[in-house]
Amino acid sequence: MSNEEEVADHLVIPLRSWMEIEAKTTPLMDPKSSPDIKNYYISSKESIIRKTTVAYGIVELLLRSDDIDNDDHDGTLDQDMFQIDNFAVQMPNKKSTPEQSHQPWDDIRGVSMIHPELALSIEEPAYLSCLLKPEEKQGQWGRYLEVEQIMTTAVPQEENSPERTAVAAAATGGDSDDKGRKSHPRCHYLVAKLLYELFVHEILPEDSSLAVTRAPTSTASETEERVPKRAKTSNLLSPHAKGEERNFDKAELPFQIQSIVRMQQIGIPASICLMTNNLLESALSLRGNDGQSSDDAYKSLRDVTEDLHLLLLDPDRFLFDNEVQNAEDMKLCYRKEKLYGRDKEESLITDAFCRVSRGKSEAFFIGGFSGCGKSMLVNTLRARVNAVGGYVIKHKFDDLSRERSLFGVISAVNQLCLILKGRNTPPKVALLAKKLKDEFGADIALLARILKNVKVLSPEFVSPVAEGDECGEGDTMNARSVGFTLSRFMRLVSSPKHPVMWADDTALDVIHTFLVDTMGSCMFFVGTYRDNEVNADHAVFELMKKLEISHVPTTKVSLTGLKLEDLNTMISDSLCLYPRICTSLSTAVIQKTKGNPFFVLEFIKSLKARNLLKYNFHQKRWTWDEDFICAEEITDNVLYLLASKMNGLCDNVQLLLKVMACFGTRTSESVIGYLMDSVEYFGLRDGLERAINDGFVEKSREGTVNFVHDKVREAAYDLIPESDKKQFHYNLGKVLHLVCDGKNVGDTILVIAAQINHGREFIRTDDELCLPIVKLNMSAGKMAIDSCRHKAAYSYLEVASSLLPIDHWESHYDISLRLGFMMASAANSSCKYDDAEMNLRRILKEARCTKDKLPSYFLLSRILQAQGKVVDAYSTCSSILTQLGETIPETVEPEEAVDTIRETLRKYDEVYSDDWLGKKMEDYTQRYVVRFYAQMSTSAIFFKHSHIISYFVCKAVELSLNNGVCQHTPLSLLQLANVVIRSGSNASLAHRIAKNAMALSERFHSNDQMAELSLIFRNAVGHLECFQMGARRLRVCFDSALSSGNADIGFLCAATSINFSIFSGEKELGSLLKEIDYQLHLLETYKSEVSKKYILCSRATVSLLIDKGEETSTEAKEYQGDLSDPGNTFLDTYYCHQVLRNFWLGYGERCRHFAQKAFDRIQQGMSFHGTFLLHIIKIFYALNLIDMLKKKLNPTRQKEVEEIIESMKVTVTLADSNIRNKLELLQAEMHGLGARHQRAVALYNASIASAKKSKFIHEQGLACERAGFYHKRMGYSRDALVYFQQAHACYKEWGSIVKIDAIQRELDVFVSNGND
Repeated sequence: MSNEEEVADHLVIPLRSWMEIEAKTTPLMDPKSSPDIKNYYISSKESIIRKTTVAYGIVELLLRSDDIDNDDHDGTLDQDMFQIDNFAVQMPNKKSTPEQSHQPWDDIRGVSMIHPELALSIEEPAYLSCLLKPEEKQGQWGRYLEVEQIMTTAVPQEENSPERTAVAAAATGGDSDDKGRKSHPRCHYLVAKLLYELFVHEILPEDSSLAVTRAPTSTASETEERVPKRAKTSNLLSPHAKGEERNFDKAELPFQIQSIVRMQQIGIPASICLMTNNLLESALSLRGNDGQSSDDAYKSLRDVTEDLHLLLLDPDRFLFDNEVQNAEDMKLCYRKEKLYGRDKEESLITDAFCRVSRGKSEAFFIGGFSGCGKSMLVNTLRARVNAVGGYVIKHKFDDLSRERSLFGVISAVNQLCLILKGRNTPPKVALLAKKLKDEFGADIALLARILKNVKVLSPEFVSPVAEGDECGEGDTMNARSVGFTLSRFMRLVSSPKHPVMWADDTALDVIHTFLVDTMGSCMFFVGTYRDNEVNADHAVFELMKKLEISHVPTTKVSLTGLKLEDLNTMISDSLCLYPRICTSLSTAVIQKTKGNPFFVLEFIKSLKARNLLKYNFHQKRWTWDEDFICAEEITDNVLYLLASKMNGLCDNVQLLLKVMACFGTRTSESVIGYLMDSVEYFGLRDGLERAINDGFVEKSREGTVNFVHDKVREAAYDLIPESDKKQFHYNLGKVLHLVCDGKNVGDTILVIAAQINHGREFIRTDDELCLPIVKLNMSAGKMAIDSCRHKAAYSYLEVASSLLPIDHWESHYDISLRLGFMMASAANSSCKYDDAEMNLRRILKEARCTKDKLPSYFLLSRILQAQGKVVDAYSTCSSILTQLGETIPETVEPEEAVDTIRETLRKYDEVYSDDWLGKKMEDYTQRYVVRFYAQMSTSAIFFKHSHIISYFVCKAVELSLNNGVCQHTPLSLLQLANVVIRSGSNASLAHRIAKNAMALSERFHSNDQMAELSLIFRNAVGHLECFQMGARRLRVCFDSALSSGNADIGFLCAATSINFSIFSGEKELGSLLKEIDYQLHLLETYKSEVSKKYILCSRATVSLLIDKGEETSTEAKEYQGDLSDPGNTFLDTYYCHQVLRNFWLGYGERCRHFAQKAFDRIQQGMSFHGTFLLHIIKIFYALNLIDMLKKKLNPTRQKEVEEIIESMKVTVTLADSNIRNKLELLQAEMHGLGARHQRAVALYNASIASAKKSKFIHEQGLACERAGFYHKRMGYSRDALVYFQQAHACYKEWGSIVKIDAIQRELDVFVSNGND
C-alpha cells in the first residue's frame, strides 16, 4: 500500500506512516522540558485520544475477524497479522496533508486490516453527534463511538484460509460466541505488543517472564502467608520481591514489568499502562497449570474493546492521569449529578424549576427506594410553583393498580382541569374555553372523552355517546393519539405554567410528547421511581435517553438503592477505574448496603478513612482488600419493624390493611363501602376507624383512603402469606362481584375484574363461573377502551380469552368473534401491532362466513397501511374483494383507464342530484366493497401504475352512483377528482366534484375521516385554491388526525402542508424548519415510515434554501428509492423539489434536467401527483429557459416558454391567487427580451403587486430581483438599486440566507460604484 491512498471521502494511511506523523507533531517527552507546557498537555491528550481510537478500531477488527467457525484449529497464530504494518488508518480527505496541519483529536474515521482484508468505520452516531452544537463541544473530549464493518475493494480471503482461521482461533480460543467468551492468551500478548508499539513507538522488548516456556515460580513456603487478592501476579513481581516476606502494601506496589514502567516514564496514561499490563498478565496462562495470573488479567478481547470504548467515552475520567500528587488531596471522584449528599438535591430541583420558568420544558428524575424522601423533595417545589402562578398536579402509581400507565397521566391532567377552574376568574375561564374550542374545533369531543373534567371549563365540552362503527375499524384512538391530544391541551394551558407529575410505562410516551413539544408547551416534569424495583431496560430510563436525544434538559437524581451494575458504574466512576476491575469491590459493597446509595457513600468513605481503600500513586489507581471489606455489615430493617407492629394489631385492622393493600396505595371509599355490606368483610368498618387512629391510613378529599406511606402498604401486603395472595385477591373480587351484581357501579367493574383475575387458575376449576367472568372482563375491557385505557383493556380481554374453552369457536361463536375483534382493536390502540394482526388472522381463519370477516379484513388493512406495509395492505383488500365476487386486474391498459374514467364521469353527471344524495346505500357488504376499493387505491399509490389506481377509484364511485351514498362515498369522489385532475381532462369538473364531496362528508359528520378527505382534496385541487389556506387547513388536519389515531394520514397531511408552505412562502423558513423537525421527531415516536421520505425531502429543500445546509442540515439521509422504477411515486415529489432547489440556488442545468424528468413521467402516465406539482415546476423551468434565451444559448426554447405562458393563462382563470403573479413575471421577462420596455416594467410591477396580494413573499422578492437585473441590464442603475433593496427585504422576511447574500453582493456592487 502506498503511504496515502485516497478512498471516497477519506485518506487511508498505513499505520506506521501515521505513527511517524504523530511522533513529529506530538513527540513523547517529559512535559517539564516543553517550552509551552499548557499547549503540550493539550496536544499530548489529543494524540493519546487519537491513538486510543486507533487501538479501539484494531481490537474491534480482531474481534470481527472471527467470521469462520472452525473447531479444528490448533491455536497457532500468524504473528504478522498483529504487526503495525498490517493496519492502516482512515482520516478525512483534506486538501492539506496530515503532517501539514493540526489533526483534531476526533479525526480518526476508521481502521483497516490488510491481511486478512477487513475495514471498520469509527464514528459517533448521528443522533448523538447532533446533540451538541460545535461551539458546545469545545473542551469536551468524550464521544460515544460505534464501529461498523465496511466493504473492501480487494477480494477477501477464502473462508477456510489458514490466516482467517488462525485469527478466529486467537480471538475466541475456540469457546462459545457469547460476549463473555475467553480469548487465547497468546492473542492477548500480541495485542499488548501492538499497543506498546502504537503508544511508545518502540518494539516491546521480549520479556523472559512472558516466554512460552514456563519460568520459575514461587515456592509454596513463599506464598503461605496471606497475599492480598490484588497481588496475585506473583510471576510478574520484580526479582527483588521474590523470596521476600509478602506482607506488603498494595498501595505502594509499582508496575512490575519493566516495559510498563517504561511506558509510564514517557508519559503514557496509567489507564493504558494498566490495560497493557493486564494483557501481558493474561499471557501467564501459557505457562501451564502452575502459572498464576492476576485477577485483573483479561479474559477476552471483548473486555479490552469495552475498556477502550470507556476510555474514549469519558477520557477525563478514565483515560488521563489524575495529577494530584499527595494522599491528603486525593479524593474519590463522585459524579455531582448523582446522590452523594442530600444537601444538594433541593438546590438542584429548584434551579431546574427556575430554568423552566423562563419558558422551556425540563424534566427531573428522582430515583430511590421507597422511604428515601422523594415525595418530600417534590413537595418543596409546591410553594414556589404557586407563587409564580403555576399549577402542580400529582399522581401516584403503584404496581397493583390498574390505573398505572396512561390512565394515570389522564387522571393527573384531569386534576388540572379542576385547578384551572378553581384558581381563575370566570372571565379567564371563559377565555381559556374559547382557546380550547378554537384549537380543537370538532376534536373537542375527543378531548372530552379523555378528560371528563374538561366540562367544568365549559358545558359544551362533553363527549358524545359512542356509536358503533359500521366499518369495523375499532377504536382508532390509541396511546399515542391520547398523548398527542393531551399535548395539545397542555400547549394551551401550560405556558408559562408548570405542572409536576409522575408516570411510568406507556404513560412515559405521553410525558415525552409533552416535554418535546416545541410548539408552545412549557412544563416541568418531576418523575420519581423506585430504582430498586425497575430493571435497566425500564421505560423510565428509556424516557431519559429519549429526552436527552430530543434536547430536553433532563436532571437525574438517585436518592437510594442501585443494582450491582449501576452500583459498579458508580464505584467505577468514583475510582476512575475500569468497571471489570471494580466488580469485586462492588459485589462486596452491595452485599453490605443492599444497594442504598446513602449507605454506599458512607461505607466507601469509611473504607478510605480506614485505609481499606487507598490510592496507589505508582500505578495511579485505587486499591483495596476485599477480605477486610467483607467483614463490614450494614442492614435495613424498616419493613421488619412495621411487620412486627402490624402482627400485634386486632383482626379487623389487619383485615382492613390486607384488603387495602390488595388495591394498592389508595382505595375508593365506595369500594370499601361495598365490601362492608358483605358478611365476609363486615369488620372493615371497625378496622378502618382503628387503622386511621393508629396512623396507618388516612382519608383524602378525593374520596379515597390512602396508606400514609408506601412502606406501610408493603408491610400490610406482606401480612398475607405469599402462597395465599392469589386466593385472597380472588375471594375479594368474588365478594365484590356478588355485592355489586345488577348495580351501576361505574369504574368499580375494573377493580372487580382486576381482583378476580389474580386468581384465574381458581376460575378454571369452576365451569359455571368461567363464562360470567369472561363477560365481566369483556365489559371491563369495553369500559377501559371507552376511557382510553387501551393497555388495561387488552389485559382484561386477554384474561377473558384464556378462560374460554378450547372449542370456544364452536361452543361460543358470537363471544369469540366479538372478543377477538375487541382484542385486535385494543392491541392496535396499544401499538401492539403484531398481537392485533395475530387476533385478526385468527378471526379470518375461524369466522363462519365472509360477512363476519369484513371488519377484521378492513382493520387488518388499516394496520398494515399504518406500518408502511402498503403491499400487504393492498393484497389484503384484493383478497377480500375477490372473495366478494369482484374482479381485481393485475394491470390496466391506458386506453381502458381512459374509457373507465370517461364512463364514470358521464354517469356522475347523469346521476348526481338531490335525489341521489338522499339515497343511502343500505347493503352492509356493498359499503365495505366501496371502502375496500378506496383503501386499495390509497395503498396502490405507493407502488402501482396510475392506470390501475384510476380503475379502482372508478369502481368505488360507480358502486355509490348505482346503489346510493354511504360514509365512504365522499372519499371515493375525492379520489375521482384526483384522477380527473391528474389526467388533465377537465380541471373545473374535478374542482366541482371535490367540492361536492366535501359538502357530502358534512352530512355524515365524518370527523374521523376529515383529515384524509382534506388531504385528498388538497392533493387533487389544492393548486386551484389559496396555497396559504391549504397549508393552514392541513395543519389542523394533522393535529386532528393524530388526535383521532390516524397517524399515517396525519403525517401525509403534514408533508403536504409543508409543500404548500414552501410553494407559497407562507412561513418564514426558519420557523418552517422548526415545524418540520418537530414533525420528524413525532415520526420517530410513531415509527411511521410512509411519510418520512416526503418530509425529509422537504426538510432538505428548506435547509438548502436557508443556507445551503451549512448550519441547518441533518444527518438523516434523503430517500430517493429506485430512480428507474416507474412505480416509485415519490419521484414526483423528488423531481419537484430538485427543480425548486436548483432554481433558487442558481443551478440552471440541473433545474432543467429534473424538470424534464418530471414532464416525462407525466406524459408517460407514471405520475399520480404530477399534475398538481406541474404548475410549480413550469414556472421555474420557464424562468430557467428565459435565462438561457438571455444568454442566446438556445433560441429554439422560446416556443416552450410561450407554450407554458399559454397554459398558465388557462390555469389563472381557475386559480388566480396562485398563478397570476407567476404568469405576469414570465410575461415581463419575455417582453424584456423583446425590448418592449414599458410593457416589461408594467408587468414586473404587476407581478410584484400580485405576489404581495397573495402573500407570496419569496416570489415577490423574485419579481423584484428579476426587475432589478432587467433594469441593470438596461442601464437604469437607480431603478435597479431600488428593486434589489426590495428583493433583499423580501428575502430577509422569507428567511433565505442564500438569497440575502446573493442580493447583498449586487448591492455591494452599487456601493463600490458610488451609488447610494
